[in-house]
Amino acid sequence: MNPLSADLHHSACVPPPVWRRVGSWALATSLLVGLAAQAQTFPNYPITAGQRSTAQQVAQAGVPLSELSPNAPERYTVKRGDTLWDISALFLQRPWRWPELWGMNMDQIRNPHLIFPGQVLVLTRVGDRAFLALEGSGDVPTVKISPRIRAESLAEAAVPPIPLNVIEPFLTESLVVDEAEHARAPRIVATQENRVFLSRGDRAYARGQYGNADALDGLALSIDPGQPQVHRIYRNATALIDPTTGETLGYEAQFIGQSRLVRSETLREIPGPNGVQLQVEPATIDITLSREEIRVGDRLLPEPLREVPVYVPRAPATAQSGQIVKAYGNALRFSGQNQIVVLNRGARDGLERGHVLAILRDTERLTDATDPSRPALQLPGERNGLMMVFRTFDRVSYALILQITDGVKVGDRFVTP
Repeated sequence: MNPLSADLHHSACVPPPVWRRVGSWALATSLLVGLAAQAQTFPNYPITAGQRSTAQQVAQAGVPLSELSPNAPERYTVKRGDTLWDISALFLQRPWRWPELWGMNMDQIRNPHLIFPGQVLVLTRVGDRAFLALEGSGDVPTVKISPRIRAESLAEAAVPPIPLNVIEPFLTESLVVDEAEHARAPRIVATQENRVFLSRGDRAYARGQYGNADALDGLALSIDPGQPQVHRIYRNATALIDPTTGETLGYEAQFIGQSRLVRSETLREIPGPNGVQLQVEPATIDITLSREEIRVGDRLLPEPLREVPVYVPRAPATAQSGQIVKAYGNALRFSGQNQIVVLNRGARDGLERGHVLAILRDTERLTDATDPSRPALQLPGERNGLMMVFRTFDRVSYALILQITDGVKVGDRFVTP
């Protein structure tokens, strides 16, 4: 490992931070962080073949002036707090057409997710086309520091695609399971000393199999290699209901803690009046994290693999339509910008992280007062805003509202933008 850099723990939404440690006068007085060095230091986010092809075409021909935002600036200095969506919306009429923005500066910005505060974007118009480039070489400003040890996180300064702090709890704590998975989930069956509540450091007993020993169903909790050792603890699984069909799309579970498996669930032979009988001996678990009191009856799910999500704002490749199932936030009825909603479409319907969807106002029914027969009319749904999918399950998805005109409520429809 390079002694001047080390990878530290990374969050679910940003690449691993790279830390530069400076301990000599020569390094302290000549630290220059350039875009080329950053591109070598940070991992490249994957770009689809279609996005790369579009970007390469745009890089050669530019973007039609008709695609530019009416108020697109000639120069823009990237600021701390900007997002890729903000910058796209600044230059383009349709912010989800992110590949066009990337293509316009492809020669200088090899990785579009590595745009940093302090860099200046310059818009040039040639005929009926427009091109975007970084002023100068695209380097971020030279930094001079005094001769003492410092640590600077470069990755955390990079411009994120969307406000990551808003969606972080839904990336790490949201759990959506289907009815069968919820019914089969292992559960805590006993505590030591008959404790009512458990917290971090306590020991408890859990069981994955159901029924009597002679007719067991389900999978036993096991410490064998390849079996999940760490589980999330949840309760109050709330049904997510489709507003139109009334169908249960899944169960949203409340994350309350985490446990580690210590001893496997087994069957033990117990002498009885009618000979030897089999009896279930539950697994032993230790509570390693508790967000609130844990109790008997709470259920367990295997800890999912940690991943670094990639968000590339873009329109879905196929037509999408559906409804909002649930909304989050302080509002009792309506949700606004930077709030989270649940959609009744998921991975099996073709939704992916980064897909941008148009929100429609709820259609209104009224009576035609201009017609003597007073027929009923259904008004068309008008576009109310945009949202971006950031997490998908089989039948539902979480989305972040990026732009909105009026409040969003459960039952509102969405379509491909």
